[in-house]
Amino acid sequence: MSDEIFKEFDTSQSVTEYIPEENVPNEISELSKLGYQLIKENRIDEAKEAFNKILAIEENNNYALVGLGDAERKQGHFREADSYYSKCLEYHPNNNYALFGLADCYKAMNQYHRAIDIWEQYLIHDDRNITVLTRVADAYRKIRDFKKSKDLYLSVLDMEENNSYALIGLGHLHYDFKEYRDALYYWTKMLEKDETFVDIRVLTSIGNCHRKLKTFDKGVVYFERALQREPDNFYALFGLADCYRGMNQQFRSIEYWNKILDMDPDNKVILTRAGDAYRNTGDYKTAAEYYNKALDIEFDVYAALGLALICKGEGRYDEAAERLQGLIKGDPRNFRFYIDLADCYLKLNQKTKAIDTLRGVSRYGIRSPAVSEMLNRLERNA
Repeated sequence: MSDEIFKEFDTSQSVTEYIPEENVPNEISELSKLGYQLIKENRIDEAKEAFNKILAIEENNNYALVGLGDAERKQGHFREADSYYSKCLEYHPNNNYALFGLADCYKAMNQYHRAIDIWEQYLIHDDRNITVLTRVADAYRKIRDFKKSKDLYLSVLDMEENNSYALIGLGHLHYDFKEYRDALYYWTKMLEKDETFVDIRVLTSIGNCHRKLKTFDKGVVYFERALQREPDNFYALFGLADCYRGMNQQFRSIEYWNKILDMDPDNKVILTRAGDAYRNTGDYKTAAEYYNKALDIEFDVYAALGLALICKGEGRYDEAAERLQGLIKGDPRNFRFYIDLADCYLKLNQKTKAIDTLRGVSRYGIRSPAVSEMLNRLERNA
């Protein structure tokens, strides 16, 4: 089950007001200011009307085209926004606001290479623009170019010590490359600035680093801080449940899995996690109920495995073996299934079958120290 459960900070729909210069006709200036005020108030259709009135006065006006692009981008209509920004750049090739907006659209559409091309055009003329540098660093991170991304974030920190976007980006960059201690360093620096104003996602991100490092007790502290701010925050509840699972405090983890299910009763992943927790406490009846609820929503291999392990735990080894054989047919590369199946055969005094099962793993090119260790032990004692 994927446990990448925290969202990143996204600026693709953020809008910076394009303020008209002093020599712009008053009517156009006022309509442009009105349009951006309406965008701030999330009255997007009215904002579009204001910008279209400018186009009625002056065809291909740069303020109107950028404004319409910003309005569409604010609504998540990135292709429509793209058309307005691109039209603006046809008539006003060096318009920075259109370049920013277009690059952010490409970023939002996961077209990171195109976004980088546009931002780097701008950096040729202004290589100390922190806003652009952090966006380019974000895009390089998305295409997994660790060095270029890190260099750009660090150049921002050279210009502005403790820049929030650079620290957050460096945290994500190191997390993406499984360098959890470094991610922890940068995200913790955010808290040192002023925890009161730090986004709650920084707290849950630090908690996630501790989950990955298996320092679960430290992770609990940060997830609890997040819950003090938002008692129903999914990511904090998930993190706490998983930390308590890692600390083998299954009863505590059940408390938080169920809090999530109170808000989202049909969450298949959480139903399965809760089923695992109940099974590990020996409450097979409740565990089976949770696994079956998950399977009623959609097939879930972990819920199916949980039911097989309940059979095994209750001494119904033939039924457990049958279920595990079915799981192997569906996913022959999952070594966990072979270990549990071999163990069932051992419980049934069928050692030869157990050995054959473990030997069968090699057919799929799977290398598992756990499988090898179990097989070697059985063959030595054969």
